[in-house]
Amino acid sequence: MRIILTVFLILYSHFSWAKNEVSYKVSFENAVHHEAEISATFKDIKTAVLEVKMSRSSPGRYALHEFAKNVYHVKAVNSKGEALVITRPNPYQWNIENHDGQVTVSYTLFADRADGTYSQIDRTHAHLNIPATFIWATGFENMPVKVRFKPFDKSWKVATQLRKTRKKYTYTAPNLAYFMDSPTELSDHQVSKWTVKSNGKKYKIKLAVHHNGNDDDMDKYTRQAKAVLEQQKLVFGEYPDFDYGEYTFIACYLPHVSGDGMEHRNSTILTSSTSLDEGEFAQLGTLSHEFFHAWNVERIRPKALEPFDFSAANMTKSLWFAEGFTTYYGDLLIRRAQESSIDEYIETVTDIVNQANFFPGRKYFTPEGASMMAAFTDAGTSIDKTNFRNIFFSYYIYGRAMALALDLSIRANFPDKSLDDYMAMMWRDFGKKEQPYTRDDLRLTLGKLLNDQKFADDFFNNHIHGQVIPDFKTLLAPAGLLVEVANEDEAYLGGVSFSFKGEAAIISSTIKIDTPLYRVGIERGDQITKLGRRTIRSKKLWKKAIEQFEPGDTTTIEFIQRGVTLSKKITLIENPELAVNLLSDNKTTDQHKLFRSAWLGEEKELD
Repeated sequence: MRIILTVFLILYSHFSWAKNEVSYKVSFENAVHHEAEISATFKDIKTAVLEVKMSRSSPGRYALHEFAKNVYHVKAVNSKGEALVITRPNPYQWNIENHDGQVTVSYTLFADRADGTYSQIDRTHAHLNIPATFIWATGFENMPVKVRFKPFDKSWKVATQLRKTRKKYTYTAPNLAYFMDSPTELSDHQVSKWTVKSNGKKYKIKLAVHHNGNDDDMDKYTRQAKAVLEQQKLVFGEYPDFDYGEYTFIACYLPHVSGDGMEHRNSTILTSSTSLDEGEFAQLGTLSHEFFHAWNVERIRPKALEPFDFSAANMTKSLWFAEGFTTYYGDLLIRRAQESSIDEYIETVTDIVNQANFFPGRKYFTPEGASMMAAFTDAGTSIDKTNFRNIFFSYYIYGRAMALALDLSIRANFPDKSLDDYMAMMWRDFGKKEQPYTRDDLRLTLGKLLNDQKFADDFFNNHIHGQVIPDFKTLLAPAGLLVEVANEDEAYLGGVSFSFKGEAAIISSTIKIDTPLYRVGIERGDQITKLGRRTIRSKKLWKKAIEQFEPGDTTTIEFIQRGVTLSKKITLIENPELAVNLLSDNKTTDQHKLFRSAWLGEEKELD
């Protein structure tokens, strides 16, 4: 979340906390049962009724999460410690009257999910996403904040972007918005630090990792992170001016946490249930993605997200750019840092091409339309089934495809330019100035960069405001990459997942539109009993049954749908899956190599 800090607030946060502040105290005596005891003191209250709230949304998320459900034992006292009456006008708010100008609210928080959205408290750590943890009061949004932690274990250290004070476990923030944007981890974690330079300034980068790994794991991960960060700086030409001169990676890699990544202004949350060693350091992908957000979305920020509303869902049409382009660069810059091979990156390109071509949701939404669905899909929860597999596509994944298409288009048509230049101009014109961009700014900035507004208009009209799939076969050709059918002459009925109950093959996922299975009326929850003469009792038998046919063959499929046994004729098609491959050596030219090197970095063997 972007926080605008005035010179006054910066100076105030450093030198003067005496006048008034919101003061929090947090302890974890019952950590083994996932509880924290929290109090918040509000002084110099100007209204007859103090409205205390729990957030419903969190920076970096776009859906509602209803954090109030885990708050209980709410009490309030005045400045003399006398109990005050609390009323609750809605599920997210507590009203307190008859105060004497000061109120201390105390409550118990239950927290047992460690990721970028929620909080987790146990004997190993207190992993705190601030909106999921702390109440706040109407009218106190611009007041400075002080929070004092009482750790469960004396070995616990603190990892956070909050400003340190002279007291070990006490931290401050200039206002509520900054506080809410500052996740905090208390645990016995490992920390590595290094210094980076930018524009004559030095910044301290901290990698705080709560894990069961060893020093060698930490050393390797630190080396990889350093290499990726340097490549990211090269895209924009500089690092952001990090508040207090620091940026902190807050990582939890433990079996009892949930996989996630969540960006913040001067820090990020990284979580995985897999250790660095077991995951073969694949966590670097999330680290790369989230650090790129320090520019793109934290500072290069959509105007529609200003100001962030903690009480409602937040919507923007630009997540295809904010998240999708970040996803593209997350993998690309790992390749340029020589932390993945050319062949590994081509596998990523293969995924991009297949997803762009075979997301059925593109028929229903543009990338902007998909972005607007974030309130229902971005870690949003519901108990009713949806048809999202057919009507929705991820703005992360399809946005990544748009980034690849635009990068290759610029490189082919404007040889001295690339998508890097576009990101750098968005940084200079908007991010560095802390000036949010509009929908049209994205299009107009591209035209300005290329001195060709028609090219920019055509790209946006076709692929962003429209639903045209980029021609990746043509776009990838200058890099010496060939797009072709992956499994020529392989019969196909449509991707399907089974949940086997005994020998019953129950379909467990939505059937994709326009596949042979969809056309004959098969759906999730149906049981396929036979294909041709073969009885289906396992995934292996399903595969074997398909392998007896060729594309164009027609056979009979039998299935049970809501108690009714049906038999339908079905025609198999060729598997549409595509593959991206390097041209053979004798067909690869020096021009192909130069294009590829400029795009992907040097082609050399990894250590």
